[in-house]
Amino acid sequence: MPPESSNPEQSAQRFDHHPESRPERAAESRARRRARRRELTVDDVNVVDRPTLRKAVSGTVVGNAMEWYDFGIYGYLAVTMGQVFFPASDPGAQLLASLAAFAVSFLVRPLGGLVFGPLGDKIGRQRTLAVTMLMMAAGTFVIGLLPTFEQVGVLSPVLLVVMRMIQGFSTGGEYAGATTFVTEYAPDRRRGFLSSFLDVGSYLGFAVGAGTVSIFQLAMGTQGMLDGGWRWPFLIAGPIGLIGLYFRLRIEESPQFEANQAMREQADAATASSGGAATEPRLGLIGIVRSHWRELAIAMFLVAAANTVGYALTSYMPTYLTDTLGYDALHGTVLTIPVLVAMSAGIPWTGRLSDRFGRRPVLATAAIATIVLMIPAFSLLAIGALWSTILGLCLVALCVMPYVANLASSLPALFPTASRYGAMGVAYNFAVAIFGGTTPLLVQGLIQLTGQDMVPAWYLMFFSVLGLLAIWRMPETAGRPMLGSMPNVQSEQEAAELVAGQHENELLDLEALPFDTVASAGTPDPDAGTLTPSR
Repeated sequence: MPPESSNPEQSAQRFDHHPESRPERAAESRARRRARRRELTVDDVNVVDRPTLRKAVSGTVVGNAMEWYDFGIYGYLAVTMGQVFFPASDPGAQLLASLAAFAVSFLVRPLGGLVFGPLGDKIGRQRTLAVTMLMMAAGTFVIGLLPTFEQVGVLSPVLLVVMRMIQGFSTGGEYAGATTFVTEYAPDRRRGFLSSFLDVGSYLGFAVGAGTVSIFQLAMGTQGMLDGGWRWPFLIAGPIGLIGLYFRLRIEESPQFEANQAMREQADAATASSGGAATEPRLGLIGIVRSHWRELAIAMFLVAAANTVGYALTSYMPTYLTDTLGYDALHGTVLTIPVLVAMSAGIPWTGRLSDRFGRRPVLATAAIATIVLMIPAFSLLAIGALWSTILGLCLVALCVMPYVANLASSLPALFPTASRYGAMGVAYNFAVAIFGGTTPLLVQGLIQLTGQDMVPAWYLMFFSVLGLLAIWRMPETAGRPMLGSMPNVQSEQEAAELVAGQHENELLDLEALPFDTVASAGTPDPDAGTLTPSR
């Protein structure tokens, strides 16, 4: 009779039930390893290289300023563009058609977000942002070459709309990628301050656009602008775009993205034979909506609240001052420039406040200020005097500043690293397309429909009420590591202090850190058949 050990069933039973059996030892090993990996070490913490951080922030800000110069000059030339590209039968309809062409670019932005978002999560933030920079500059430059309605008739507005769609498609990947990039670079304690510089670039870009338009308006006059002077601000976008592209290509990839990619590649290669899934999945559109619909809703309400006020100040206010309040085109543009510059100087200050007191209190202040100050602001604008117009614009800017200073740090922190760019592309661009970019068109249409100049104030107040609801439901993210990433700090000393006080630190949730992903990026454990940390 063969030895007992040669019976496969009996051998399997002994193997399964023996206290020292391999499966049980493997399970115990995994449990011990999981417990160990809930303890943060200095090697887990990412210490941000300061020169690289400065280069990344400055390069992103300069590139963003160039993009928003391109995008903003159309808003400052909306009245002129209406006269050049649309039939002159009805001046009111002409202006609405021009604003509709402005809004069209926003309707295309979600498509750009759906394309560039997943692309940025796959090939990297830096490369994708270089592509968006190039597309925006090319689209803006070509607008300056387009024939007018007088020259080619209906083909003229068609070509204009096509170029605006290219601009919108490009912008769909710009802000989502730029905010993702900067927040992944910034130390956790300074994320609000450093990310706010992105919007400093945006509003300085608008200011440079307004200044450029004003210079040509002053030099060439109203008729000169209609005769071809309107082309020059768009043509300047060509060399400006090349400058922005140069800065974009000089910055290095986000360290959090690179760390996530490295862990993903190592873990996926090591677990391929066992069929395991060691890394956080990179989600597509359906997966993002299914897994993060609450965060998407919060982000969209916040974006709607902030951007209705923001675009009312930057893109609609020159039209409001000119068409509704009777200022000439030059003054309608020039009056917004000092306000935009002053606001740009204050944005980092409110970003720093959010690092100290939290994102939610600062954002709530913005929403409440909008609800309280919009009626007084538009009442001052309606007086029509220079002093009251400047004061009214300052009140609007005071509401915009704490909003935009904190969107860049608040929104990306709602989503995990592996799908952050894609989720931002969905949340930001759909909200801007529906609510932000349509603000000039809808508000002007409501003014013409109702005959009430205070319609913009009520419109902005309504969306800030929705913004308050989103802020109430939003988690506080100031000073905390980004989802799916280990902590970012400024120095080795800060890393050591963070590790030493990790169990008493209220801003550090050890259970939320991606220890399992870090562990999976290590070396195989021959006993357990899984992976152990390589650090």
